[in-house]
Amino acid sequence: MLHLRLIVPADRTDEVLHLVEHTVGTTHLVVLPAAARNPAGDVVLFDVAREAGDELISALRGLGIDKSGSITVDSTDLMLSAHADRAEEEAPGEGVDAVLWEELTDATHEESTFSVTYAAFLSVATMLAACGVMLDNAILIVGAMAVGPEFGPLAGISTALVQRAPRLAWRSLWTLVVGFAVAMAVTSGFAWMMNAFGLFTYTMIEAPRPNTAFIWQPDWMSFVVAFLAGIAGTLSLTSAKSGALIGVAISVTTVPAAANAAVALSYRDYGQTSGSVGQLMANLGGIVLAGTLTLLVQKALWAAHRRLTAAAPPGAAQA
Repeated sequence: MLHLRLIVPADRTDEVLHLVEHTVGTTHLVVLPAAARNPAGDVVLFDVAREAGDELISALRGLGIDKSGSITVDSTDLMLSAHADRAEEEAPGEGVDAVLWEELTDATHEESTFSVTYAAFLSVATMLAACGVMLDNAILIVGAMAVGPEFGPLAGISTALVQRAPRLAWRSLWTLVVGFAVAMAVTSGFAWMMNAFGLFTYTMIEAPRPNTAFIWQPDWMSFVVAFLAGIAGTLSLTSAKSGALIGVAISVTTVPAAANAAVALSYRDYGQTSGSVGQLMANLGGIVLAGTLTLLVQKALWAAHRRLTAAAPPGAAQA
């Protein structure tokens, strides 16, 4: 269930209440007249089944409540209520399959904003991966992939393409490109420092490294793995199952590829540099393509489900 808190101008409250009361899947409606001070207005509280949430939120925005008042949405993990159970049964579809586009757009906007923290996380992850590739240590590689925050802007690009949001697309692309550029530059300096202390050597970069050689040797499997990871990552975002993102993070080699490219370039090994860049591009492209297609399929399936539900006779959904 979703819990919504609205601040509504007093002259729009009846209109909002009519909308909420006639939306299937809503319950626990509470109205607090003149309770809000800034902005001034009535406070309207209610719960709605997740599968009915996106349409209702869009309708509230259509009334301009987000501009004249406010719309706050929270996910409720536990709700013990027969009314809530009945509301979820009446709402068409399954909540886990519903995509809250407003929530997704807001989340990807935040995650795709370039910041010092984002650059720091990506730089640290890339330096960890550099240690992993030089030591041929798969454990360090996995740790570095888990730290990397690059899935945020990748999801932002996919969401922007589906929602036709050019500003989000450019913001996400900028964050992705500049973030990796900064991380690779920092990692090159880190490799130079490690070389000065004798912790990195030219023989290490030229060694066979059987555990991590795949990083600079991309093939079609690199793209396939990234594509599957992109599907899983997108599903984890749209279904609010964020725990799956850890598995996505450690299944693609974006950060290790960037790290190996930076270290190899510092040692003027252009063969490994180009191979690592190819691996990086294959992973980024596979994730964006998979994320975009997954969102398009989810959007089409949900729209088809809504049409079938609207055309079905009363009571058929519960049959």
